[in-house]
Amino acid sequence: MSQHRAVIAIQAEPLAADLRPEGGPVAIVPEFDDLYAEAVRAGGGVVTDTDLDARAIVWTSHGAGPLEGYLDTHRNVGWVQLPLAGVDAYRELIARRPDLLWTSAKGSFAQPVAEHALTLTLALLRELPKRVLARTWDTNKTGTSLFGLEVLIVGAGGIALELIRLLEPFGVRITIVRRSPDAVPGAHRTVTAEHLLDVLPDADVVVIAAAFTDDTKHLIGEVELTAMRDTAILVNIARGGLVDTDALAGALASRLISGAGLDVTDPEPLPDGHPLWSEPLAIITPHVADTPEMVQPLLAARIQENTEAFLGDARFVGVVDSTLGY
Repeated sequence: MSQHRAVIAIQAEPLAADLRPEGGPVAIVPEFDDLYAEAVRAGGGVVTDTDLDARAIVWTSHGAGPLEGYLDTHRNVGWVQLPLAGVDAYRELIARRPDLLWTSAKGSFAQPVAEHALTLTLALLRELPKRVLARTWDTNKTGTSLFGLEVLIVGAGGIALELIRLLEPFGVRITIVRRSPDAVPGAHRTVTAEHLLDVLPDADVVVIAAAFTDDTKHLIGEVELTAMRDTAILVNIARGGLVDTDALAGALASRLISGAGLDVTDPEPLPDGHPLWSEPLAIITPHVADTPEMVQPLLAARIQENTEAFLGDARFVGVVDSTLGY
């Protein structure tokens, strides 16, 4: 069966000699995974059975607590490969352990997540939430084509770059909002985050694909939703906390915007009975943009590449900046 290609949207970063972790055996913990072990070996590494002599670990759990305990008892570890693209769950631990090299899966899962963002966008524009619930033939022909629309993407990482590629056949005009003013290939314009309110009124589609940090919490709130067109839709495939859930529910209920597609929510899981579940303008999917079957081979590719870096030229991909939190 064919697999998603590994989308590496970020450059490998060569580390200075004094920052390079010492090479050696790699442990796969807390749950051993044969595919990841194969990736380590393909990268020239040795998978340790006892993990007591591990110089690096591939962490396979989404919990930071057990990882901190592991690191406290395995003092030889110098490099930690995390299993997720977003590292908000590990951010406090990373800040406490800047002595370690941390790498994430950022960029690796871009294709399936961008595909899901496009799916939600098309479904909302074509009013599929209403069509799915219909039990009679509606002669009122409504819906919007994506072709030629103004698309605003918040974030400029792997998901954003892959979504730009997927949107190319639709002839849209893309605006990127990011931390730096550097132009993004395929985008018609790039603006910095402080100009978000300036460009929101232009957008027909707003896609949230940014990292979740203290600075980006509730990046989209009541003010931002009010600034959007009443015909615009919002799609969030990043982290639920980037959007103020109460503000979004209110904006949809009052028809300030035309629809929302959410693969992530705050809180998550979204509680049963929450107003968003019964909102006819919303599509909610339970954080399934990147299923384990999709991402496992992509993470394996990242593990192999970083194992080669660990034992070779130290050009790691997905290095986490402990000060930025991603």
